Amino acid sequence: MRVNVKGFGGANESDIKALLRSAANEIWQHCPNTRLDDAGFEIFHREKTPITHHERSREGGIVVGLAAEGYMWSRYAYQFAHEFCHALISHSNDWRRLWRKTEHANQWLDEACCETASLFSLRAMARTWKTNPPYRNWKSYAPSLASYAQARMDDPKHRLPAGTPFADWFAAELPGLRKAWSQRDKNTLIAQQLLPLFEAQPQGWESLTSLKLGSRDVDKSLAKHLAEWQANAPAEQRAFVGKIAAVFGVTLAAGKGAE
Repeated sequence: MRVNVKGFGGANESDIKALLRSAANEIWQHCPNTRLDDAGFEIFHREKTPITHHERSREGGIVVGLAAEGYMWSRYAYQFAHEFCHALISHSNDWRRLWRKTEHANQWLDEACCETASLFSLRAMARTWKTNPPYRNWKSYAPSLASYAQARMDDPKHRLPAGTPFADWFAAELPGLRKAWSQRDKNTLIAQQLLPLFEAQPQGWESLTSLKLGSRDVDKSLAKHLAEWQANAPAEQRAFVGKIAAVFGVTLAAGKGAE
């Protein structure tokens, strides 16, 4: 990991590296069969929203821009966990085979999974840091990591309307999500439906490496997208993809695709 500290508001390179590694490891430890190239990550500060570039750097690194500044460790962790998830989806294993186009109807699903990664990582880091933080004096910061995640989850913009089942909300919102995938509030609401699955079966993170191996059809249905994901996933991950599909009211038969 290489960090260009310019713009990060005084945070030093070693601290940023330690923090980002901690955030990523809460996911990475559950992906024993996944490869990310030795060129690693190249981190820079970005004034706007965080981003993971589709193009690699000249040295072959995965280029990630973060918008956090100073010593707001929870914000760094939240942002990098999201971008690390994008790296799993778009830059892992034989990444040149992956379809990395973002302007397609189901890109909101990538974003929802990456928002899930942010919540998952912060909550896991809070547990890890109680006993094994990157530095001993960071142990007291563990509750802040959990609080940051909980605040995101408790935000009214990230909650279902009172009395509205998720299935009803999702059916009404899906057409809009297919047209405009970067709706962070809605993606975070969806993430809260996915989070219990990943916390119960964290090995499911490895299934995301197959999410971009389907047909390159920008308008394919959600059911087809999920079925292709399941079909391309390793056999041990297919049942987990089926559980994700069920959250969205899509029933998949393990190992079989949908028309």
